[in-house]
Amino acid sequence: MRHNFTAIAVVVVVAVGYTLLLAQDTATPAAPVDPTAAVAGDLAYQCPMDHDVRSDKPGVCSRCGMKLVAGIPAPVEFPVDFSVTPRLLKPGVPAQLEFGVRDPDNGRPIEHFTLVHEKLFHMFVISKDLQYFIHDHPVPAEEGKFKYDIRFPRTGMYRVLTDFYPEGATPQLVAKTVIVPGAPQQTPALERDYSTKTTENLTVSLTTEPAQPIAGTKTMMFFKLEPADGIEKYIGAWGHMLVGSDDLIDLIHTHPFIADGGPNMQFNVYFPRPRPYRIWVQFQRKGVVNTAVFDVPVKDLD
Repeated sequence: MRHNFTAIAVVVVVAVGYTLLLAQDTATPAAPVDPTAAVAGDLAYQCPMDHDVRSDKPGVCSRCGMKLVAGIPAPVEFPVDFSVTPRLLKPGVPAQLEFGVRDPDNGRPIEHFTLVHEKLFHMFVISKDLQYFIHDHPVPAEEGKFKYDIRFPRTGMYRVLTDFYPEGATPQLVAKTVIVPGAPQQTPALERDYSTKTTENLTVSLTTEPAQPIAGTKTMMFFKLEPADGIEKYIGAWGHMLVGSDDLIDLIHTHPFIADGGPNMQFNVYFPRPRPYRIWVQFQRKGVVNTAVFDVPVKDLD
């Protein structure tokens, strides 16, 4: 990619790891469903996020809290119109991101979205050098659009990952690319970093099983939080994780596979390729959001 841009460049990219997106409906729970429970007869209700969680009656997913639905439609990507103003971006100068989702069949604007983890639209912004990270939520605007005010801290490339759920469809992950003209950022050379992190008011430790993650297979990521008291849900989930490959081609947004409000949480990740990945993981304690960063080298199966 050339970096001598004189104006904003926007690129549409379908995020790898689409099926790893987890979410939660904030509707009042009916009967929590055991994902291991056997279902007699034809499948009636299923979690749109965790497809292995199913039931023969209405309820909510016992893993992510999403409302079970009858008859999940086939996954179809919804186009996202993305614009940035001003078109000529400068570091530190206010800018606005605008997102508009269109119906893939007729191109009409989508105006109705399902609430996921207390929000209608989730967004991550990550710089190419992996030093800048935002997890935030654009606000609704006219005709189903969403807007977000931002100041890009320096020149170079940024990836913008959007996470939303059109009503009556399936959850979506769509990535965009923004270039702030000027000197390019460099892709970092990531080394294994499982060291314990001290964040705002937590200490976060990580172990994985297997110890050496293998591309295309399940990696269980175990986090231990200290102190153990005061751990709270953050935006409807016990934790949030963004997984990004060092080249920012693979972007995965996921939530705990096992969590109960205690200090131990498990995330499951399928790393798509054999290369280094950076992990941003967020937990809330006593009203304070903590973000810990780990680097995970992923190998190919020998």
